[in-house]
Amino acid sequence: MSSQERRMRCRRNATSSKLHLSPKADVKSLISYVVTKTKVINGKYHRFLGRHFPRFYVLYTIFMKGLQMLWADGKKARRIKTNMWKHNIKFHQLPYREMEHLRQFRRDVTKCLFLGILSIPPFANYLVFLLMYLFPRQLLIRHFWTPKQQIDFLDIYHALRKQSHPEILCYLEKVVPLISDAGLQWHMTELCTKMQRGTHPAVHDILALRECFANHPLGMDQLRALQMKALCRAMLLTPYLPSVLLRHRLKTHTTVIHQLDKALAKLGVGQLTAQEVKSACYLRGLNSTHIAEERCRTWLGEWLQISCSLKETELSLLLHNVVLLSINYVGSRR
Repeated sequence: MSSQERRMRCRRNATSSKLHLSPKADVKSLISYVVTKTKVINGKYHRFLGRHFPRFYVLYTIFMKGLQMLWADGKKARRIKTNMWKHNIKFHQLPYREMEHLRQFRRDVTKCLFLGILSIPPFANYLVFLLMYLFPRQLLIRHFWTPKQQIDFLDIYHALRKQSHPEILCYLEKVVPLISDAGLQWHMTELCTKMQRGTHPAVHDILALRECFANHPLGMDQLRALQMKALCRAMLLTPYLPSVLLRHRLKTHTTVIHQLDKALAKLGVGQLTAQEVKSACYLRGLNSTHIAEERCRTWLGEWLQISCSLKETELSLLLHNVVLLSINYVGSRR
C-alpha cells in the first residue's frame, strides 16, 4: 500500500470517527463552531465600522453597551422582585442598593416604554431612530449617553430645576404672616434672609421649622397648585398635571426618597462608591457633577441628618429641602 493510500484511509477514519460521536458531542461541537465563527465575523464587522465609519461606530458601540447594561439591570430587578415575592418583603424593607436599583429601573423602563409606543405604527421605527439621534437627552436613558453627554445633560437638567428655586423661596416668604407661632415666624424670616444672602443653612436652622411643614401653611395637603408646580420642576417631575395628581406624585416621590434615606443611614455613607454618592446627591437636588467627592459626602450626611429626623407627616420639609440645602452649597452654583 502506497503512502498516499495510507493518508487517504487515515482521513476517512478520522471523518468516520467524527460522524460517530454521540449526539450531545455533536451539538456541543456545533455550538462551539457557531460561537467561534460569530465572534470572528463580529470582530471583522467592528473593525470595518471602525475604519470606514468611525463616528457611527462610536454610536453603535454605545448603543450595544447600553442594551447590555439595560438587560443586566432588568435581570437584577427581576431577581430582586422574585426575592421580595418569595420572602414577602416590602419595598421599604430592602437594602439601600436594591431599593435604589428598583427605583432607577422603573424610571428607565417608563422612558423605554414611551419609545416602544412611538414605534408601534408601521415604519415609525425609522422615525424613532432619527428622533433618538436628534434628542438623546429627552428620549434615551443614561445607558445610551456618551460620557460627555452624561455631564452635559445633568447640567442641563439641573439648570432647569434651578429655575424654580427663586419661586419656591418667594412662596416661603409669603407664608410667614400665615404662621401662627411668633417664634416660628422669626425662624422662617431668618432662614429666608440667609438664603437670599447666599448663606448655606445649618441643619438645626431647617429642623427648627419642621412644625410649619407638618400642618398649615406648608403641609403637603396645604400646598397650592403653583407651589406644587414649582416643587415638581425642582424634583424634575412634570408639572403639567391636575393638582390632585401633582400632590400624589410629590407625596409618592418624597416618600420613596425618605425610605431610601433610612436605608442609606443603616448602610452608611462611607460604604458608597464615589459614583453612588454623586448619584444620591443629584437625586436630592445637588448638582454633584462638579463637586468633589468629599464635599458630596458631607452634604449627603447633612441631608440624612435632616431626613431621618422627620416623621411621615413632615415630609413637606424634605420636599423643600431639595432647594433649602442645595441652593447655596459651596461649588453648586453653576
